[in-house]
Amino acid sequence: MKKLSIVTPCFNEEANIQEVYEKVKVVLATLPQYSYEHLFIDNASTDRTVNILRELAKQDARVKIIVNARNFGPVRSPIYALMQTTGDAVIGIVADLQDPPELIRDFVARWEEGFKVVMAVKRKSDEGFFIGTVRRSYYKVLRKISDVELVENYTGFGLCDKHVVEILRDVNDPYPYIRGLIAEIGFASAKVPYDQPRRRKGTTKNNFFSLYDMAMLGLTSYSKLPLRLATMFGFFSAAVSFAVGIIYLIYKLFYWDSFSLGLAPLVTGMFFLGSVQVFFLGILGEYVGSIHTRILKRPLVVERERINFDPGSGPEGDRADPVPKSPPRERA
Repeated sequence: MKKLSIVTPCFNEEANIQEVYEKVKVVLATLPQYSYEHLFIDNASTDRTVNILRELAKQDARVKIIVNARNFGPVRSPIYALMQTTGDAVIGIVADLQDPPELIRDFVARWEEGFKVVMAVKRKSDEGFFIGTVRRSYYKVLRKISDVELVENYTGFGLCDKHVVEILRDVNDPYPYIRGLIAEIGFASAKVPYDQPRRRKGTTKNNFFSLYDMAMLGLTSYSKLPLRLATMFGFFSAAVSFAVGIIYLIYKLFYWDSFSLGLAPLVTGMFFLGSVQVFFLGILGEYVGSIHTRILKRPLVVERERINFDPGSGPEGDRADPVPKSPPRERA
């Protein structure tokens, strides 16, 4: 019997966690040919999320829980949970129910057709006009400038075969951009379109800074174009400045008495070039910060607790030997 692993990252989702569990359970009851585990990884919630998860784990041994020592953010925690799974295929389901669990059946059907990666692609999302426009524009731009073929409106919701998970384990990236990694691996993928509903309970935990961080992570991980634009713009602005300087010099030589340079062009040009320099310094800083994060090689997360896992399956793995062995006796 093949095994499916469902991964649900959560942080302060006491209003949704029970419903997510029940919906996944109902869907997988229609797939009796598969066994499954439902792994919840909690980013040190401060509400009742962990208590609810403990109760679920008592009632259902298929529920596995990892509680992080602190909030490690929405990038590192999900990928760590994915690497702790034991299924033949892994499906990510967010805790806010904006990823419909009913699509699990479609994912499994495409997986059984031979696809090692199945991606859920948003046709539309029930979100604000401004946020939706910015998000779609970002995906379009990133796809055009990326070094790999990224999929627009793919948020990581979908299925990965265990072969893909093994490759991700070997990548050893301390701050991975999972959407880009899936595309970079290069397996043929199936696309499942869906309409993303609005969050019905609770509030989103993704603020401006977390969204900006994920956007810059994708940009710095899979495109060198901003750095090259800085170089090209530097050459272009130098050429334009030189040409303008020559024109002003010639004009002044011919109309020495009547032509006055004035301060307006100088001040405007100075502020323009200054702002451009600051902008590209910021871009360069994002790349340096990305390199710095990866060089540090910090762990993805640090666990505080895990529940319903087999003995020896913790961070130390099966290499842990809780019983010290006695030294061999000498033969007489």
